[in-house]
Amino acid sequence: MVCAMPNAPLPKEIVLADSATKLGASPKGAVIVTGSHGARYAAYLTLKVLPRAVIHSDAGVGKDGAGIAVIGMAEALGVAAATTSHATCRIGDATDMIARGRISYANTTARALGVRNGMPCREAALLLVAARPSGRDPAPIAEARHTLKEPGWQRAIVLIDSASLVRPEDEGQIVVTASHGALVGGRARMALQVCGFAAVYSDAGVGIDQAGISRLPALDKSGIAGITVSAQSARIGDAQSVYDDGIISHVNDTARRLGAAPGEPLAPRLLLWAKGQH
Repeated sequence: MVCAMPNAPLPKEIVLADSATKLGASPKGAVIVTGSHGARYAAYLTLKVLPRAVIHSDAGVGKDGAGIAVIGMAEALGVAAATTSHATCRIGDATDMIARGRISYANTTARALGVRNGMPCREAALLLVAARPSGRDPAPIAEARHTLKEPGWQRAIVLIDSASLVRPEDEGQIVVTASHGALVGGRARMALQVCGFAAVYSDAGVGIDQAGISRLPALDKSGIAGITVSAQSARIGDAQSVYDDGIISHVNDTARRLGAAPGEPLAPRLLLWAKGQH
């Protein structure tokens, strides 16, 4: 058993990162605790730095188990991996994960080191310091970016697997991201890095403090129509699935005024907006 004061400093081997896209300067050989979901690309980002072990959010698990893909991907490389339950700590907030998170899934490599479901995230991270990096690289995974635009449309629909792929030219467009709908680290300025017409996210199971939809009010303040789709309806981390399969779960006031409503399929609504039919 690992015994430690809840507020005691973490050992240097444990690295906290609100997003897998921003791991900091020294993640190699560390136990990475990241607020990112455990879907394929986010998992690739943490595994490619050759960590000691990784802990992601389970993002409500969702369609096809997309939110916990990291468990199997890490196991195939001999890397210890676990996820925290979205119902116990805020996705996108590594500090909250280490403070309140409880383990929801762990692979056999992590279990061999004592990690168990229901265990506090902090305790699990301390146990995983005993893990050894496998030194094995994951197979490369490229994030997808695809733009839909037909003659006569007033704006494009931009499909991106991660909000980090937003570009300046996406200003005024409809941005469909497969990222979670939580404010990264609770920072409102991270809601969307461009002034789009609309932005779509996965609700990541919504979770504690309604973290999975916390970007929506922040988008309202910028006049951006904000939508989340149910994590159970579309694969988090996969923008094509979000667009093709997504069912709207939550909307902000701006999106509501433009006709969007929970329960409707995402794609037909976005097509109307692309054509200027609000």
